Order: sequence, then structure tokens, then C-alpha cells
Amino acid sequence: MEKRNATQNLRQTILLLEQKQAAELQSLHQHYLVIYESVKPLNLMKSALKKMTSSPDLRHNILNTVIGLSTGYISKKLLMGSTHNPIKRIAGTVLQFVVTNLVAKRSNL
Repeated sequence: MEKRNATQNLRQTILLLEQKQAAELQSLHQHYLVIYESVKPLNLMKSALKKMTSSPDLRHNILNTVIGLSTGYISKKLLMGSTHNPIKRIAGTVLQFVVTNLVAKRSNL
């Protein structure tokens, strides 16, 4: 009679282990799907963009750069106009570069 009881215990243990294995396999499959979705290139780009836009320092730097570029471009157009002289065009570009850098570095928004 002990042999039958041991066999039943063994079968019950095997059944429990098979159920546990099936549950772990299901969990592993769910984790796989989540990781698969997060590694897609579009989702990687979305998460990177979301992190960039949520960073206050990056926003501040982008805003300063945009202000600097705008100011440099406007100052070049005001002082040099639209000229065909290559020397004046180079001087205008240098002026734009200098003004852009000065404004971008010194703006405290």
C-alpha cells in the first residue's frame, strides 16, 4: 500500500511541477513580448525623444541655441544685406557665427 501512496505523491508532485512550468513559460512569453516591443526602432526613437523633451537642461540649451541662431542670422541680414561679393559674404558668415555664439552663451533664460 505504501508503493501506491508513493506513486500518487510522485504523480501529484509531477503535476504541480508541470503547472508551475506552464505558468513560468507564460510569464516568460509575456516578458519576451514586452522586450520585443521596446526594442523596435520606432519605439526606441520615441522613448529617446520623450527623454530629451522632458529634460529641462536640454530644453534650455535648445532655446538658447535657437535664439542665438536667429539673432546671428538677423544681424547678418541687417548689416550685410544680400550681396554677391564673396568677401562680404564670408565676413557676413563670420559675423553671424560670432553673434550666434555670443548670444547663445550669454543668454540666461
